[in-house]
Amino acid sequence: MLPSYVLLDLETTGARPLKDRITEIALIKYEGEQEMSRWQTLVNPEVPISSFIQQLTGINNEMVANAPTFKQISGELLDYLNGTVLCAHNVRFDHGFLKNEFKRIGIDLKQKVLCTVKLSRKLYPQHRSHGLDAIIARHELVCESRHRAMGDVEMMVGFLKSARQELGDVVIRNTAEALLKGSKSLPSHIDAQLIDDLPETPGVYLFYGDTSLPLYIGKSINIRERVLSHFSRDHASTKEMRISQEIKHVEWIETAGGFSALLLESKLVKERQPIYNRQLRRERQLCSWRIAEHPTQVPIVSLVQVDEIDPANMGQLFGTFRSKRQATEVLYKIAEQHQLCQKVLGLESGKGACFAHQLKRCKGVCAGKEASELHCLRLTQAMAAHKIKTWPFKGKIGIHEKNHFNDKSALHLFEHWVYLGSVEDESALDKIAEDKLELIFDLDTYKLLLKELGKPKVKIIEFESSPS
Repeated sequence: MLPSYVLLDLETTGARPLKDRITEIALIKYEGEQEMSRWQTLVNPEVPISSFIQQLTGINNEMVANAPTFKQISGELLDYLNGTVLCAHNVRFDHGFLKNEFKRIGIDLKQKVLCTVKLSRKLYPQHRSHGLDAIIARHELVCESRHRAMGDVEMMVGFLKSARQELGDVVIRNTAEALLKGSKSLPSHIDAQLIDDLPETPGVYLFYGDTSLPLYIGKSINIRERVLSHFSRDHASTKEMRISQEIKHVEWIETAGGFSALLLESKLVKERQPIYNRQLRRERQLCSWRIAEHPTQVPIVSLVQVDEIDPANMGQLFGTFRSKRQATEVLYKIAEQHQLCQKVLGLESGKGACFAHQLKRCKGVCAGKEASELHCLRLTQAMAAHKIKTWPFKGKIGIHEKNHFNDKSALHLFEHWVYLGSVEDESALDKIAEDKLELIFDLDTYKLLLKELGKPKVKIIEFESSPS
């Protein structure tokens, strides 16, 4: 597959690299397609193994009690990894644990990595699932010790052997090399150290040129992968090419999850106004239509600017438009589609019946042929698709995110679609509760929160009055 690589698998006490520890390591080292050596060892994690993990892996506290610690086997492990590509199924997991274990003993692990999950996706795009169990079933492999390190390594061996038989050595090698190439494509004017330092976790990244103002701010559930994608030779746009040419420095902020990254990106873009973030910049012309309380009022709709929007009464508004022109164009289309009176809507001036009524495209509220109440009802129904959602909670809510991989936690507080701030956990809510924040509607926050609330597994904490 590659000139020199190691197939590796770990068993651990849990899924959090910053807190959990390694209990078993197994690897097979290859030069080309030739197996050179294999090695496995139990590891004393120096922390108790939970009953759940014991049941899953079959490794219990008694088995590791007299096993060497990671520090004791670290030198031998480094000898196997030296000069090779580390290959693992979901390599982010194994690499993250190794980096943290080495970091605890004062060693900064620098290792090229290749994920066999990504390799499977590239080789077999027609299949939906690429987890190890799916691959075992797909290639009819026989595993005698699933969830033990060497047993899982041997399943990766079986997968590669089967793939070579089906697709050929050249396809496997070229695909693996392409994946590796994509992981080290930073341009020469950027410090190559970034390749190793970029985290594979959710967060926000900031690109800088020659000044202290960012060129571009982005977000991703995998910072490393997304940043490196900006430097692909196959640039998707002129903007991407310009960004890659102008970047001199990269910074990043890890977050607890994708929603945290979206909120932070939106906030930073509005604060710092990077030149290549056009869509997320603050639109001060934001406006919405409001239907009059009395159906006989003319015009029956009025345009409300962003500064006049009261977040507590959002349910009375229709549409989130970035300009008066956009709002008017939408209203014209609605009037045409539903035979509404453009004069009553304020889109046409003059006395008497509207022009559309002469063309039989208005049902005649302007000529006394349709009751104002009925016209208003039809207007409300026609605008229903654009109606801004009413706040569905009694008071403030918190949306909780927890990332076990980087041990980040965040509780995001909202009221009437307005983002009030974030804390690490509920114990830190008092400060936000005491702050008398002005509720200012923001379209991007509204859309982000609306989408997040629609997800089935979102964790919501409701506060009827204050979150103190």
